[in-house]
Amino acid sequence: MFATLFVLLYVGHLLADYPFQSDHQAGHKADCGAAGWRANLTHAGTHLVTCGLMLAVGAVVLGLNVDPLPAATALLWIAATHAAIDRRWPVARWMAFARQAGWAERGGAAHVDQTAHITALFIAALALAA
Repeated sequence: MFATLFVLLYVGHLLADYPFQSDHQAGHKADCGAAGWRANLTHAGTHLVTCGLMLAVGAVVLGLNVDPLPAATALLWIAATHAAIDRRWPVARWMAFARQAGWAERGGAAHVDQTAHITALFIAALALAA
């Protein structure tokens, strides 16, 4: 069940991060102030809804039995971690700590960002499958 849950959450993540993310959200989700937080939390909410819909599809189409309370907890985890990671400073701090300044200058931050998001999805799927 873990692999199925992970794939469902990953597809939800891809949908929320690419076709369902507006240019405004992408450009302002790390900004300081209310407008930045609004863009960030709207984007994180898109992840919550999209991943929730994917879990619902898994329940209806695949017959997955996912308890609503753990599912809600997993979805909140996904939204919260996504919002935190997308503030961009956690990725920048990690890359500074890992001495990856050169890679950051060549576009590596996007890869570290996605790795952090996918790790959060992995943890959510593992918790749901346990």
